[in-house]
Amino acid sequence: MLKRIVAVVLALAAWAPQLQAQGYPNKPIRVVVGYTPGGSADAGIRPLAKVLETLLGQPLVMEYKPGAAGSVAMEYIAKAPPDGYTLYYFDSGPLTVAPHLNKVGYDNLKSFTHLGHVCGSGSMLVVHPSTPFNSVAELVAASRQDPSKWSYGTSGVGGPHHLSGEYFKSVTGANLLHIPYKGGGPAMTDLMGGQVPMLFSSLGPVVGAVKSGKIRALAVTSPRRSGAFPDVPTMDEAGLKGFDSTAWYGLVGPAGLPPEVVTRLTQAIAKAGEDKNLQAQLNATGCDAEFLNPAQTVEKIKADFAKWGRVVRDANIKAD
Repeated sequence: MLKRIVAVVLALAAWAPQLQAQGYPNKPIRVVVGYTPGGSADAGIRPLAKVLETLLGQPLVMEYKPGAAGSVAMEYIAKAPPDGYTLYYFDSGPLTVAPHLNKVGYDNLKSFTHLGHVCGSGSMLVVHPSTPFNSVAELVAASRQDPSKWSYGTSGVGGPHHLSGEYFKSVTGANLLHIPYKGGGPAMTDLMGGQVPMLFSSLGPVVGAVKSGKIRALAVTSPRRSGAFPDVPTMDEAGLKGFDSTAWYGLVGPAGLPPEVVTRLTQAIAKAGEDKNLQAQLNATGCDAEFLNPAQTVEKIKADFAKWGRVVRDANIKAD
């Protein structure tokens, strides 16, 4: 008799996620953010959450778990219950770059249920106005002629802007010394003061300085022009055909989400992607809206993982 009771309990436990999924969602959904409030991740998830709340009929509650450039939150979500009530608005770095730099506690594909790509943002190559550069071609030519003279700053070793810079060097043959800073703020301060001649930077922090003429924008590293900078060419338009260095955001849950939950979430995300107002809000943050389905998202992870692995190896980038 006891064995029969145990068997029934175990069977019910095994079916619990499926039973819960049938009425999904019936309570608030936690959305983990791997950075502190007020950053670019927070700026993107908040307008998206408002649209998804309407579509799903439940509130989305932000939970911030900063650390290791998003990898702390990534490990947390990999171990979360697979019931659809804990999701992660992630940036691509922990899945496509971090595994090449450190040992991580997750598999970038198998540990998660990938729900979709939301938006992407390239870096921007900006220069101090005292430099003679008005184009990417001029910068590359000068760096080859006098390689000891030119350097570029970024927000830190192994970040998306460092990778953009090293990818740029590998494609162009430019000779540029990397100057890593402890964040984008100090890097921008030194660029404005002329202590470093150029930066690969996030788009958001340079908007005011570029538009006021205090610094000069040469190109963005994304394959399409940024909605925030429609007059700034892409690297591809500047002559580097096929150049694409884009950090991006998406939604993910732990592996093993019930099919009913996945369908509910992916349909809501796709519907949200059709909202023109949401697209405009995302574009205004410097992260251009591009909603991709789970299969397309997985293919993007695979391609970026391979590309950034080559860049890390060729440039001998080590974790800071």
